[in-house]
Amino acid sequence: MDVLIPIDGTDASKRALDFAIEMVDGMGGSLHVVHYTNNQTDATEAILDGARGRLKAGDFGGEPELSTITVDVWTADRVGEEILDTVERGGFDHVVMGHHEDGIVERTVFGSAAETVLRAEAVPVTIVP
Repeated sequence: MDVLIPIDGTDASKRALDFAIEMVDGMGGSLHVVHYTNNQTDATEAILDGARGRLKAGDFGGEPELSTITVDVWTADRVGEEILDTVERGGFDHVVMGHHEDGIVERTVFGSAAETVLRAEAVPVTIVP
């Protein structure tokens, strides 16, 4: 099983990464960790370093891929579409992603990347709160 795990540095994405590590380690397969950003900065590398630390602490036995993808238009729907594009290009079997509860204004205006991926029904998705 090839699993894509989008991360953004939030606690929810950290929990999702921990879950994905256990899932892939237990079931076999590969893990691709990706961070979507509109501007690569030191924070981008800090997020990937945090993921590397979690992979090491989780004693992940495989060789995970870590990457960043630049998104020009930075909205949750656009990030969700980028995730779906990555799934299609990479042939991933599953997506594991975190989701934190937003207020009604944020959900109405910005939507949710997790919701976009889930509604597309293009691939099985596990949402970790």
